[in-house]
Amino acid sequence: MKPKVAIATQGGGSQTAFTAGVLKALSESKIQENFNIVSLSGTSGGAICAFFLWYAFKKGDSCLWKRLIDFWEDNTAQTPQERFFNDFAIKALELTSLGLIPQYNISPSSPFFKMATSLGTQGLRSRFTDLEELLKAHIDVSELATWSASPEAPILILGACNILTGRLHRFNSYHEPIRLEHILASACVPNLFPAVEIDGMAYWDGLFSDNPPIQPLIKRDYVGINNIPQEIWVIKINPTTNNKIPVMANDISDRRNQLEGNISLFQSLRAIEDLNIALLRGAFREEFMAETEVKEPIKIPKLFSEDPDQPYHIPMIEMSEELAKSLTYEGKLDRSPENIQILIQDGEKQGRKFIEARLGNR
Repeated sequence: MKPKVAIATQGGGSQTAFTAGVLKALSESKIQENFNIVSLSGTSGGAICAFFLWYAFKKGDSCLWKRLIDFWEDNTAQTPQERFFNDFAIKALELTSLGLIPQYNISPSSPFFKMATSLGTQGLRSRFTDLEELLKAHIDVSELATWSASPEAPILILGACNILTGRLHRFNSYHEPIRLEHILASACVPNLFPAVEIDGMAYWDGLFSDNPPIQPLIKRDYVGINNIPQEIWVIKINPTTNNKIPVMANDISDRRNQLEGNISLFQSLRAIEDLNIALLRGAFREEFMAETEVKEPIKIPKLFSEDPDQPYHIPMIEMSEELAKSLTYEGKLDRSPENIQILIQDGEKQGRKFIEARLGNR
């Protein structure tokens, strides 16, 4: 019997093109022939990647990765005007981080912001400046609207933050039809986009609450009893370790962003590790185990070694060390074709290494 697997994808703006590369490599290895993909979860850019893989599964695409890679290629700066706009924006952010130019905090809902954005994006493709338009170019929205909630695998869970209640929120295909607004809500960076309003509630980027959703993947109320995974694969964007103490303002900003992006992930994995310990110690009665169909611990390695002198270990699919060291916070908005291609290629490389090692251990 094929192992049941859940895939969780962390958010990180343009850098989640790495995730697209990983998912392409996993798809090319025909993971569905060796594993039963029971659920997918993601936040922000990771939500977009998870959605496109889920969408391909639901439509029965023979090539699971094509829509995802097409989206990322379409998301790059393609014309001379788009390249100038992208490069100018990134350079301005870098100079701001260095303290060389002042930082202005302007609401994306303000008339001035809208006017400045309209003037600054003259001559650019609407798909380059409007995420909703870009998504619509690669999704059959009318067909998506006809799909109902379903217990059929894979289940899709998208993380967002409800800014009115202050609670994390998960849009879940097991409970409700997935809508375009759900993707936009999960990817709503508050200093770039107005809050996404859905059914009387308002949402910001899921990075504030759940990056990515992990715990719902092992709960029957979220995914159904038949979709409880035996393994969870996490595609991680934010690096864990750092080889130097940040001193410069931009380095401090980079490191702070990395740490904030990992907080909820580590908390979720610690909770799962505690569950593993309980299962290994026989904490649950056989009657309960039979009811939930949990027969063995979820296969996520321990976050901390028994030996405190051993390095901190994270069981993730991560970028190569060379690429991770070269990335900056500003790079999360860099949509130059060269940057996106480097990220996708590294994702493919790391994805192939992961799946080859995993299949070799069967």
